[in-house]
Amino acid sequence: MTDHADNHPDAQDQHFLSLAAALSRQGMEAGDGGPFGSVVVLGGQVVGRGWNRVTSTNDPTAHAEVVAIRDACQRLSRFDLRAATLYASCEPCPMCLASALWARVDRIVYGNTRDQAAAIGFDDALIYEQVPLPPDARIIPCQHRPSKAALAVFNDWIVKADRIPY
Repeated sequence: MTDHADNHPDAQDQHFLSLAAALSRQGMEAGDGGPFGSVVVLGGQVVGRGWNRVTSTNDPTAHAEVVAIRDACQRLSRFDLRAATLYASCEPCPMCLASALWARVDRIVYGNTRDQAAAIGFDDALIYEQVPLPPDARIIPCQHRPSKAALAVFNDWIVKADRIPY
């Protein structure tokens, strides 16, 4: 089967979700990490693939969606995935959602919910609870210490003639 799907939106979504699920199974059975897979689709074509590789790479950021976004960006030689859809076998966690937002994907479609993930041991409720808290109220102490050196870099960025905005 090619990466193309029928023109019907639900059929397309189901097709690409099945590809994400197949990647989740592949990674799980290979022992790469948790049961999560993802594809990035642009113009009806899969341009990025990923499955969870947290335990096999000792990288806590190697979630399926992040791996797929990185793959798509490398293949397309760009950091902006506007007009793309991120398909994930499960609802993206806060990190993966943030990655999709930074990548500017147009849409996210997922199969399983965060509650279903929690039921099998992948509970990210703590992260959802921590994000809206003020930095000094989080369980990991976050302390603002103004830095002249850090501020100088920001000031230089503003006037940098060849900066690439994103």
